[in-house]
Parts: sequence; structure tokens; C-alpha cells
Amino acid sequence: MGDWTRGAQEGGPEAWTGSQQGSRWWAGSEAGKAGHRGLGDGPEAQDSRQWLEGFLQNISSKVAELRLGSIQVTYFTSLSRQQEFEGNAKSVIPLFSVTYFLTISFAVISCLRLSCIRNNIWLASCGVLSSGLAVLSSFGLMLFCGAPFVVTVANAPFLILGVGVDDMFIMIASWEQSLRKKEKSSVKSLLAETYAEAALSVTITTLTDVLAFFIGTWTAFPSVRSFCLYTGTAFVFCYVYTMTFFGAVLVLNHKREQGNRHWLTCMRVDVGKDQAENSCLYNACCIGSCSRQPSQPEGEHPMNVFFKKYYGPFVTNKWVKVLMVLLYGAYLAGSIYGCTQIREGIDLRNLANDASYVIPYYDDDDKYFSTYGPRVMVVITESVDYWNESVRLVIESCAQNLENISYVDRNLTESWLRVYIELGKRGLININSKTDFLNNLTVLFRARPSFEWDINKTQDEIEASRFFIQTVNVTSAVDEKNLLNELREAAEQCSIPLKVYHPAFIYYDQYLVIVQNTVQNVVVAAGAMLVVSLLLIPNPLCCLWVTFAIASVIVGVAGFMTFWNVNLDSISMINLVICIGFSVDFSAHISYAFVTSGESSANKRAIEALSLLGYPVLQGAVSTILGVVVLAAASTYIFRTFFKIMFLVILFGALHGLVFIPVFLTFFGNFGRSPNTISKKLELEKL
Repeated sequence: MGDWTRGAQEGGPEAWTGSQQGSRWWAGSEAGKAGHRGLGDGPEAQDSRQWLEGFLQNISSKVAELRLGSIQVTYFTSLSRQQEFEGNAKSVIPLFSVTYFLTISFAVISCLRLSCIRNNIWLASCGVLSSGLAVLSSFGLMLFCGAPFVVTVANAPFLILGVGVDDMFIMIASWEQSLRKKEKSSVKSLLAETYAEAALSVTITTLTDVLAFFIGTWTAFPSVRSFCLYTGTAFVFCYVYTMTFFGAVLVLNHKREQGNRHWLTCMRVDVGKDQAENSCLYNACCIGSCSRQPSQPEGEHPMNVFFKKYYGPFVTNKWVKVLMVLLYGAYLAGSIYGCTQIREGIDLRNLANDASYVIPYYDDDDKYFSTYGPRVMVVITESVDYWNESVRLVIESCAQNLENISYVDRNLTESWLRVYIELGKRGLININSKTDFLNNLTVLFRARPSFEWDINKTQDEIEASRFFIQTVNVTSAVDEKNLLNELREAAEQCSIPLKVYHPAFIYYDQYLVIVQNTVQNVVVAAGAMLVVSLLLIPNPLCCLWVTFAIASVIVGVAGFMTFWNVNLDSISMINLVICIGFSVDFSAHISYAFVTSGESSANKRAIEALSLLGYPVLQGAVSTILGVVVLAAASTYIFRTFFKIMFLVILFGALHGLVFIPVFLTFFGNFGRSPNTISKKLELEKL
């Protein structure tokens, strides 16, 4: 490996070419070397950048013009990774419209009624609009404040949309429950009771989600910080709009219903005496209702009836509970096994779009040159007396220490100083005085022109210099982490100030702290969730089950993401933090409804909790999945990974809220219940 490898490793254009039989060669560029050396703000840097951009624009057409036939060409430059990574956000913009269509459709279907007056289509649409306003407001505020927008932030709108619709369903469920209790002449008292029932629920879920995201901003990864900052702020706006904008929409919709006005035209609909003579469809679309007067209170939703009469009794059956306990045991065992198989690190090819030209390059690199790892630059960062033989011996000793690392091939080291010393030993030049050492460098540069880039020389001294070592057999994230640690330890032990550098080290650095950061964020966030639960849900049993759900869902997501080929990296770390907030969302509703129920037996309390909140929890799960499901079709690994983990979070969270927790709660009887809930059946006052 001579100087022709260095242009690519330092950031210049790099190309693989070869035939289908497998032969490959690669080529760098002097312009590419200059480009990387000076990619800053000066005129040379601008020239280099323009050259690289021109290379990328023209290489495809030039290869086509050559008509190479069976020879394949793949290429890569120092700009490629950044350009392709930044372009990922644009690739999901078309998916926004699909997401909003799916979410609006689900919300409309959930709120659909066979009555032109009772129909809540506009109510559902305004709930989705509320989430959209939250995204616009939060993004506008963050961009105005100068918060960096990174590609991971593009996931936020999908998540906010699903969560906002979840809050909408909770509000609608509480409003309809207030209407069913008794006729109320005052709209103000109706809204007050709705807020009394729904506000705590929405506040708890929002507060836990916001805390989870803002705790995520403590991480050392800038991309994670940006995502958590944008998304946490969006959750705050989503809460504000739900409590204000959507509350006002509820009142306006109620007034429209009370005035017997059509859902679409808002024109008054008169119920004639001949209603029975018309078809059900005509009555529903044009008169008001298929079978009843529009002014009568809304009946119980069919899904609430399903949870009350069918699902609740089924899941509390003795044999079904035994089956659920066994199912949970299998879930926990699989999750723990998956956690032991977690893989660290991110494949750099996954940072680009699936159709990117860098993917074939990475594939060729891995297929034909996987033996060779990064070519590491070793920089002597300060001015030293190179003409002093003792100093040269120290530098040589440091170089040998680096070469003694198991991941380094000593035969592929490239050092200008070693070549210069060899010229001196042959008697061709004198390098033992400062003047001769500096003046004779021109001899070295004539023999090896590329070495001129390795020395930062002024008129009377060498301010800095560098040499290269070649790493080998770096095949996994563990190898990359060990390599980085050993290189830095060897550099620190040298009495001469050394630094080791390669562009890939920015990714290796995350391997050193990813596990520590993940555990730290998860533990702190879980502790914060427990404190919030104790403050806002003053019931020890409920808080216990919320904590249990958090731990169980986190273990499940971490374990099963391994089976879905998702590694532990900064992207999946974001989702594990999100996991905490969503675990609270699903578990708090059901567990608190259980402990505040006035039913006499544990089974009946579980059935009542499911009948009251099972459908809103299910709606919230489906709406959140619909918010992110389109990301499964994204052409970028980052967004597909976000979908995979969010799907696991919602699936396991809903499974705990609707299956495991109701079953486990029935085993504890009256434990944790306050006396006033045992004496009589109370209405839910907080959820």
C-alpha cells in the first residue's frame, strides 16, 4: 500500500473497478488528498470541494461513456457520507401525506356514527389537525432558537401524530362518558367534568413522555439530543393544543349537535313525523338518526360493550389466566435471551439511502478488502527537534508501540521520517543539524512527492507532521472499540504529543459510551417516571404496576429488537428512552382504573377497568402504529429502524396494558384499595 491509498483514506475520491470475475483495484487522487487536507473556509478548500462535487456529478456519465462492459465501477468521496446522510430526511417527506391520510381515516372511522348529527368526522379531523399544529409550532420554535435539525428529527412528526390522536381519543371517551351520566344543561359543567376525568390521564402520559425526551437530551450524542429536544417540545405543544384547541372543538361540536345541525353543512336538520317511513340510510344521512331522536344521550360504544361483555370475562377466566401467565413467562424468557445477544454498532452503509451509490462501494470494500481496516493517521501535534537523534529515537519507539498492537500490520506503515532517516544513513544527505534537516526536505519531496502533504513546515521549523499505520482484521464493533482504545492508550504513553485519527473514529467513539449512555438514560428516565407516578397517582399498587410495566417493556423491546436485526446504536437508544414514556401510557390507565373501581371482586374490577379504558388504550396503540407504519416503506435504515422499535414498543405496551396487567392485578384482590372504593362503586375521578 503506497501513497495511492492515502487519497481515499484521507477523504479524496476512491473507486473500485473490476470484472465480474472478481478482480478489483482502487484509485485515489492528488486533488482528493488536497481536498481533504483543506476542507475548510479558504480558497483551496472551496476549489477542492468543487472538484469533489464535480467528480460526483460526472463519474457516472464518464463510466457509461467508457463502455467497460463486464467491468464494474463503484466510487466514494469524503463528501459522500455527509451528502447521502443529509439527503435521508428528504426521502421521507412524501410519506407524511400517507401518514396523515391513514391517521385521519382511522380517527374518522373510530368517530363515525350512523347519524348526520351525531357524526364526529370534523371532531376527528380537528384532533389530527391539533397534532399537526403541535409539530409546526415546535419545529418553528426550535428552528427560531437555532436548535440543529438532524435527520433523526424527521421521525418526530410521525410519532407526534400518533400520540396526539391518542390524547384525542381519551378526551372524546371522557366527554361521552360525561354525557351518559346525566343530562347537563350547562356546557361549562360538561367540559369541566371531562377535564376532571381526562386531564390527569393526558397530563400523566404527556409529562412522562416529555420527561423521557428531555432526559434523553443529557446524552453525549448530538443527533439524539436534537431529536429529544424537538420531540419533547412537540409533546408540550401537543398537550397545550389538546387542552385548549381541541377542548374548544368539543364544545362547538356539542353545540352543533344540540342544535340538530348537519355534520357537514351545519344546517339545521328537522326530524319529521314520517321518519319511520323512510329507509335507515336516508334517515342517517338526511334526517338525523336511523332509530332515535338526535337529542337523546349517546349510547355506550360497541367496543366498550365488547370489552365489558366478551373480552373482560374471557381474559379473567381461570384457565385463560393460567395461559396468560405462561405466555408472559415465554415472553420474558425470549426477551432476556435476546438481551444477551444484543449487537453494538452501526453499519456505515446503513447511513445512506438504499439506492445510493455508496452502498455498492461498501459492499465491494467488505467483500474484497475486509482484511484491511482503516488506515490511521498518527499526528505529531507540536513542534519537536526532528534533527535531534534522541528525539527521532523516541518517535520511532512510539511508532513501534503502535505497530505492536494486534490490529496493526507493521509492514504497511508509511512514515516520511523513516524514509528520510534511511536517506541519511545512506550518506545521501545530512539530517543531524536543523539547517540541513529543513533544507534537505526538498530531496525527500522529489523522491516521494506525496510526503509533502505529511509535513506542516514553516521557514524555520516543522510545526506538525504525520505518518500512517494500517489496521487489519477489524471485523466487528467490538474490534473497532478495542482498536480505538489501544491506539489512544499507546499514543498517550508516548512522551511526544501524538494524536491518532481516522474519519471513522467518530462512529467508533459511540461504541465506547453507547451502553453506558443507554443504561444511564433508561435508569434515570425510569426513576423520573416512578416519581411522577407517585406524585400524580397516589396509590402504591398502581405505581408498582407502572414500574413493573416499564421494566418489562424495556426488556422486551431490547431483546426482540435483536431478533429483528436491530443493533444497539444511537438510533435505537432514542427508541429505548421513548419506550419508557409509552410504557406508562398503556399501564397507568388500566391499573389506576382497577384500584379505584368499586366492584366487589378482583375479576369484576379488571372487567370494569377494561370496559372503561380498554377501547381508548387500543385506539391509542393503533393510532400510534398508523403514525409510524409508513416508515416501514422508507428507503433508509434509520427510519425503518425507528418503525421497528416503535412497533415493538406499542405492541408490548398494549399487550401489557390489555392482557398481562389486568390478569396480574386479579391475583392481588383488595390489596392497595382505599376503603371508600370497597364500600361502593365510584366513577373514575382521575382517568
